[in-house]
Amino acid sequence: MKRILLTGGGTAGHVTPNIALLPRLRELGYDISYMGSYDGIEKKLITEFQIPYYGISSGKLRRYFDLKNFSDPFKVLKGYGEAVRTMKKLKPDVVFSKGGFVSVPVVLAAKRCKVPCIIHESDMTPGLANKLAIPAAWKVCCNFPETLQYLPKDKAVLSGSPIRQELLHGDALAARRFTGLADDKPVILVMGGSLGAAAVNEAVRKILPTLLKDFHVIHLCGKGKLDASLSGLSGYVQYEYINEELKDLFALADLVISRAGANSICELLALHKPNLLIPLSAAASRGDQILNARSFEKQGFSLVLEEETLTNELLLQTVRRLYAERASFSEAMKASRQTDSIDTIIGLIEEAAAR
Repeated sequence: MKRILLTGGGTAGHVTPNIALLPRLRELGYDISYMGSYDGIEKKLITEFQIPYYGISSGKLRRYFDLKNFSDPFKVLKGYGEAVRTMKKLKPDVVFSKGGFVSVPVVLAAKRCKVPCIIHESDMTPGLANKLAIPAAWKVCCNFPETLQYLPKDKAVLSGSPIRQELLHGDALAARRFTGLADDKPVILVMGGSLGAAAVNEAVRKILPTLLKDFHVIHLCGKGKLDASLSGLSGYVQYEYINEELKDLFALADLVISRAGANSICELLALHKPNLLIPLSAAASRGDQILNARSFEKQGFSLVLEEETLTNELLLQTVRRLYAERASFSEAMKASRQTDSIDTIIGLIEEAAAR
């Protein structure tokens, strides 16, 4: 039996593409294991699929000064040692990494144990974790054609991002029963990201009194970000995080307001959902979400508002424009040429496992 070790974590976006590969890997008879941090979101998401999970020590690597810069490298070194020991026990034929800081010691351990490793970069420019991992990788998959220029030519593969196939088969009626929303207004799905996006949450909640006159709102606001004062508000439902029912919520939604993480927007593209993207600001990140959002805007898939320019009136105007022009956004997405990312990545995994 062929064995594969999956890794990636820190946010749901570093886990869900791995989940998208599971049905095909099981079809092909792979023995699947997962390596992530001791108690990150990846553990919660992966253990639901009855996959053996191995936790390792994880530390964040930063480009800026922080006192944790002195302690976190030791956590990474500890994680590397744990990854090597576990890998020698599991003896995988191939490692597939979706990135995030927990993946760095796993990829380095794969090289030490002479196991071919494939990594996937979702954003337009490689993040720090993947930059550190690329020299140890056999192949590097990416989402955007623009990313190829940042990768070694002999390793780069334009694959697109694996999309969970069940997302394409949602049931809008099931979502109505789940949310309790009436069938009298269009529905906006607000996605703040798995860790919650305070700016998006706050902006949407400020305009709720006006927004709810014309729309119902389903709000995925992130762990610990529920607002008890809004419980019971007619036409508004809020959840920390949704997994099983997400496909149905997508089916019900007429519009989506979202951050611009690469995996999230690739899902919106596959579902042809008219969307408003509010990328994480460059002040709070390395600016990758802004690049992702502008790429989608340029292709006619999305409207974009930057966090720094967000006002109540501008947000309302943009939501109304998106709804009025929703058909043109859907048509642009339907006309886009989707690469079959799961087939491409599974092909690489099979090739690596046979080496």
